[in-house]
Amino acid sequence: MTKIRVIVVEDSVTVRKRLVEVLGSDEGIEVIAEAEDGKRAIELCRELRPDVVTLDMMLPVMTGLAATEYIMAYCPTPILIVSASTNRGELFRTYEALAAGAVDVLDKPTGEEPDGDWEHRLLQAVKMVARIKVITHPRARLGLGSSQMRAVSATTTGMHPTAGSALPLSLIALGASTGGPAAIVEVLRSLPAPFPLPILFVLHIGKPFGAAFADWLDGQTDHRVSFAVDGEALVGPPGRVRMAPPDQHLVVRGGRLRLTSTPERHSCRPSVDVLFESIAVEMGAQCAACLMTGMGRDGASGLLAIRTAGGSTLAQDERSSVVFGMPREAILLGAAERVLRLGELGPALAALVAPRRGDDPR
Repeated sequence: MTKIRVIVVEDSVTVRKRLVEVLGSDEGIEVIAEAEDGKRAIELCRELRPDVVTLDMMLPVMTGLAATEYIMAYCPTPILIVSASTNRGELFRTYEALAAGAVDVLDKPTGEEPDGDWEHRLLQAVKMVARIKVITHPRARLGLGSSQMRAVSATTTGMHPTAGSALPLSLIALGASTGGPAAIVEVLRSLPAPFPLPILFVLHIGKPFGAAFADWLDGQTDHRVSFAVDGEALVGPPGRVRMAPPDQHLVVRGGRLRLTSTPERHSCRPSVDVLFESIAVEMGAQCAACLMTGMGRDGASGLLAIRTAGGSTLAQDERSSVVFGMPREAILLGAAERVLRLGELGPALAALVAPRRGDDPR
């Protein structure tokens, strides 16, 4: 049996030894090297070509974020962030690393977990990350400057719900999981701002790390992003993007956003299916939805519900997905009208609300 070859990067000797011990307890995993700073992590990655790197964010010499950017640009390797960072600034660096190509994030043990729980989650996370075929991911590709973003927006100015249509679009919904931070950033950057329709999205991200994601995303594009608030009106000022908060389902009901703590779907809360199914009932043909990269099947049946109700549905293709699980399930169900590369999803959504040829734009 071929073992998963892992490099462990952690500056705390105590934590590093714990990681090495847990990983070494699994006969399918081999720790081939250890590093205590980001610079050494890069050297080992280039020399040894591991299957997985476990990486802390707060490192001496070179930070985990800088190491992630270099590794993904020059020696792309699946990276699992293992971090205890919970303050706003450190969380932002974690989001930046995920947007730069790191695959997933796991919290460090607190000592309060049930026996064996954290150890099991670490082993499962490493095995999941090892199955992902990552690609060269130069940081500059995600770092569009303000002038470039304005140029993108300028190509799609003057957009509004389709004139002359009996059922103009009233809502855009997005769903993503593993690889989702980078995908959502790219889609939002390719939409004009202010966008004329409300945008809702669900991203699977652990509760300790999801607390500030909306605030971080608010600074990545020209759109105003916030967590959804229970009871707020769906329709508000143009350009509003709202995210399902960690550990709460987001639904649309009676023209308002509702947050619920009903049971998980597909082991997920929030669930893409829960959001998509609610807007299929509430909006019918007046909504469009896009299902992007992610492991599992959450969102597939919800996307089908939207298509059955007459809404427009898109799915990300295999080549541009970090994990092709969720989009693949939707495609197999016949839920996706169109399957597009990541870079095509935003323009396709924008085109759904652009004036059609022959329409009066006034």
